[in-house]
Amino acid sequence: MMVVGEGAAPVAMVKKLRMVTGIVALFALVLDQVSKQWVLTSLLPCLSGPPGPGCAVNSPFIEVTGFFNMVVAWNFGVSFSMFYSEHDLMPLALSLLAVIICAGLLWWGRHNDKGLVALATGMVVGGAVGNVIDRFRFGAVADFLDFHVAGWHWPAFNVADCCIVVGVCLLLIDGLFSGAERR
Repeated sequence: MMVVGEGAAPVAMVKKLRMVTGIVALFALVLDQVSKQWVLTSLLPCLSGPPGPGCAVNSPFIEVTGFFNMVVAWNFGVSFSMFYSEHDLMPLALSLLAVIICAGLLWWGRHNDKGLVALATGMVVGGAVGNVIDRFRFGAVADFLDFHVAGWHWPAFNVADCCIVVGVCLLLIDGLFSGAERR
């Protein structure tokens, strides 16, 4: 027996989750760009011209705790400066790759009916777009969070990177632990 409106609930849920993805992506993007703007213009401004990788004299780092500093670091590659290149087309190539990955994630999740996947996808897309904006503005991504222990520093990162890592981890968790309910 079919209940009236039974088929409409999943469609409505999918539409709501698409909106969740968009809102989370927008929130991640805005948070990333606002934090970078604040760091580059107020907290650690360039002391010899406009902010960017061409700055001759950056403000010195700020020690926040014994294991955390605020710094200005320019990443010309992807995570941990992998694929670093001084080639003029590298920011464009990395941006195109990020846009393709975002489009693929959004296409893959177009029929998603899970809140965790919507949240994770929004985080990844918002973070990736935030870093793409940096590549077009500066030719590199602005990183400023620096954690360290006993003289060993984790590569500097930013809010967009946090969103991407957390989003990917949530997608992995969903993929690993939701398989049994689908079978």
